[in-house]
Amino acid sequence: MSPLEELLFKSCGKIDVKLDEKQIWQFMAYKNLLLEWNEKMNLTAITDEREIMLKHFADCLMLCPETDALGGKTVIDVGTGAGFPGVPLKIARPELEVTLLDSLNKRITFLNEVVSGLGLEKVKCLHLRAEDGGADKNLREKFDLCVSRAVADLSVLSEYCLPFVKVGGYFISMKGPDVSEETERAKKAVKILGGSIEEVKKAAIPGTDIVHSLVIIKKAKPTPPKYPRKAGKAKKEPIV
Repeated sequence: MSPLEELLFKSCGKIDVKLDEKQIWQFMAYKNLLLEWNEKMNLTAITDEREIMLKHFADCLMLCPETDALGGKTVIDVGTGAGFPGVPLKIARPELEVTLLDSLNKRITFLNEVVSGLGLEKVKCLHLRAEDGGADKNLREKFDLCVSRAVADLSVLSEYCLPFVKVGGYFISMKGPDVSEETERAKKAVKILGGSIEEVKKAAIPGTDIVHSLVIIKKAKPTPPKYPRKAGKAKKEPIV
């Protein structure tokens, strides 16, 4: 095992995520593709290999204990970008059916290459705005779990994400260390959209001083038909 592989393996061990040889290989192949494609398009500002292991892969894998506990087979990653957190989650939990959704087609082209190159099965890569996807009858309220590491205020992100979640399912938003004000602001929007904020868990990335928050929202009732609103509306006029 190379030093880089060992770093990932040990970091994951600290968050109770066990990886086998195939999974370690898949993460290394993913890292190589990420760096290769990053030279021709903007996928990540993190290009140091050790930092990719920790700040991308180990960070995303902190979702595993939560997704394990919540159960469910179908997962959608909204605003996936370069595949975070959906691809690491899929590698670590191959039994999951994962949909990667992003509004930029060139990112979807990259993700299709990742899926093919890593031999991942039961993964769909969709070029769609979240607002359009959430209104699509084939996607609306079809998923057990929605995850997102996208950068947006929680009230806005909830309008993007909760329409995808089945009643009884969950939306997990990956946020920075201090989200108390943001979650308080978002409570009304979350309730209107059919959800309730169940818990905010702190998660420290092994080998770093970075602490993230996992905001866990349960879908209690169907999202009203008027949501999500048309493209750009949620951001310009968030529910308050």
